[in-house]
Amino acid sequence: MSILKNNGIFILENGSDNMANKATRSVDHKCPSCHAVLKFNPTDQNWKCEYCDSTFNLEDLSKHEQKYKEKEVIEENPDIGEYNIYRCPDCGAEIVTDLNTAATFCVYCKNTAIIKERLTGKFEPKSIIPFNKTMDDAIKAFKQVGRKHPFMPSSFNSQKNISEIKGIYIPFWLFTSTSIGGITAKAEKIHHHRKGDYVYVDTMNFNIIRDGKVSFIKVPNDGATKFDDAIMNSIEPFDYSKLVPFNPSYLSGFLAEKYDVDSETAKNDAVFRMKNTVEDIFKKDIKGYSTINIINNTINFPDINIEYVLLPVYLLNIKYKDEIYTFAMNGESGKLIGNMPVDKKKAFLTFTLVFTISFVICFIVFYLFIRSNV
Repeated sequence: MSILKNNGIFILENGSDNMANKATRSVDHKCPSCHAVLKFNPTDQNWKCEYCDSTFNLEDLSKHEQKYKEKEVIEENPDIGEYNIYRCPDCGAEIVTDLNTAATFCVYCKNTAIIKERLTGKFEPKSIIPFNKTMDDAIKAFKQVGRKHPFMPSSFNSQKNISEIKGIYIPFWLFTSTSIGGITAKAEKIHHHRKGDYVYVDTMNFNIIRDGKVSFIKVPNDGATKFDDAIMNSIEPFDYSKLVPFNPSYLSGFLAEKYDVDSETAKNDAVFRMKNTVEDIFKKDIKGYSTINIINNTINFPDINIEYVLLPVYLLNIKYKDEIYTFAMNGESGKLIGNMPVDKKKAFLTFTLVFTISFVICFIVFYLFIRSNV
């Protein structure tokens, strides 16, 4: 974390005299009217003060920030490895953050810190999709999941767990490209017919070629190792028409990460996904055969445009019986995914109750049927 000064500037607590100084500036946006913490409001896409009810747009904040532009010094502490220590002067708490955290907050007094050094140079995103869904939307969605799963443990939907939902801007690489090349396949048509006591099998072999171009626009690939790729892929798609030029003001009130998966590594994963998609498109075009086997694939992507962006996600991790269950909600569309544990005791009691009631009803119906025929 960092040291919060009255004008909203954060500086890292000195860690070691042996480390070279690094210049940085970390800003927690303050309300120009009352100096309370100012947070981004996904509902109206502005910044609203929860104390004096003032509302500001991006231009207002940019003008106000010019008054406090200054360089600060941070030093990293080698004794804590891949972490930095910050002290919040509002409440005195010491908080540790890893080196990939670009926006965070004090868990005690909720002051947010945007560490601009970690969002400059090669780490500066080109664009960002601001949160469109609010925290209340995320909480409501999670509660609805619980209502749809009657065997969910009662403690799973507790207020304690719900309060751990966090809005996080996650780094993504976006890839735009057009494929060239195609596939070669061997296919068979097999026909069975009977003559007398014998069944004859006629097999015809074919060489098939499918070639063409398939265009991809902004294929996303998660740029942070701490987030599960399968989960990040599952909450797609994002509406990329909502991308706006990056401005750190959008991070106010949310967490954010910078990438630790470089563009080249991410590109390899994206190319693999795109290549499989093109192959599937070509295979679906090969119809009317009994078997199809791909023997050659010449699909490649000679020109790839790469963009580094931040995308909004609500995340919740819950530990239940030594297992971690993760829920993620697309902060732009509201799409929610997650895995849910089953309370075996609750499931057994429910089954027993339903079975008992069904048995009693059947017994009464049978008894009445016998009486009516006596």
